[in-house]
Amino acid sequence: MAGFLLTTQTTHAQTVVKLDGSSTVFPVSEAVAEEFQASTQGKIRVQVGSSGSGGGFKKFARGETDIANASRPILTEEIAACKAAGIEFIEIPVCFDALTVAVHPSNNWATNMTVAELKKLWEPAAQGVVMKWSQIRDGWPDQPIKLFGAGTDSGTFDYFTEAVVGKAKSSRSDFTASEDDNTLVQGIEGDKNSLGYIPYAYFEPHAAKMKAVGIDDGKGGGPVLPSKESVIAGKYNPLARPLFIYVSAKSAEKPEVQQFVKFYLENVRELASEVKYTPLPDAAYVEALKRFESRKTGTIFGGIPEVGLTAEELLKRELK
Repeated sequence: MAGFLLTTQTTHAQTVVKLDGSSTVFPVSEAVAEEFQASTQGKIRVQVGSSGSGGGFKKFARGETDIANASRPILTEEIAACKAAGIEFIEIPVCFDALTVAVHPSNNWATNMTVAELKKLWEPAAQGVVMKWSQIRDGWPDQPIKLFGAGTDSGTFDYFTEAVVGKAKSSRSDFTASEDDNTLVQGIEGDKNSLGYIPYAYFEPHAAKMKAVGIDDGKGGGPVLPSKESVIAGKYNPLARPLFIYVSAKSAEKPEVQQFVKFYLENVRELASEVKYTPLPDAAYVEALKRFESRKTGTIFGGIPEVGLTAEELLKRELK
């Protein structure tokens, strides 16, 4: 997918900071980049691409970018690719997303779904078999389901399949897939029998043209709708997830990258809210800046796409 250039004017004096990766993280990194460029009066240009978390890490491991946007923690094979290329990284969580299951606004039956029902719909065994709403829950219409979901290079695909099916990348493949969340939005809005999953930043601006499904994790709390409040309260499980930027340790020595990352951490609380994500606790940003300034590399995760981590739990790891 082509990257998005936040400015097309270049001068010989300009320096460039390059980001690529998650389409989920794209809105917040784009918002930060626009504000940052304005603050430098165009002296530093920020280029933000959107090739999916997996695609972004591939470019990052090849040394093509300064920063990788990711909607999940870096995976074991990506850590190995970076190590083989001599690239160390600084992991920085920036906000939380309420990954949203959405349906067409005329859908008046699927107001909520259990994780078990989502698994029944999305697991590999469902391919070519579970094709109608009536197969998900008794009383639902005998109509075909039109599915929309993230492409296989997307961190959203990894996270959703891990959270719902129980294994990352384990999914039926007979659905409309894209790393471009705007394509998924259009698909969900355009079919009365649609169901898809998209980041909250892409759902909220289109809430008049689609409906969020309440998610019941089966632990007794009942269905919960995606919102900043449910994420902060740790109730939107298992589809609340932290979002990240990964900074190349080598790039972190560049003055323009130092300036940009510092600006990012000082302004992301407000800008994440503007694009409808949930900011982290203030202490998390303080700790992240300390880690960046001390060039503390590596990951606090185990190279696997963990699910169900709350903001409070993330902060505890950050402070260890």
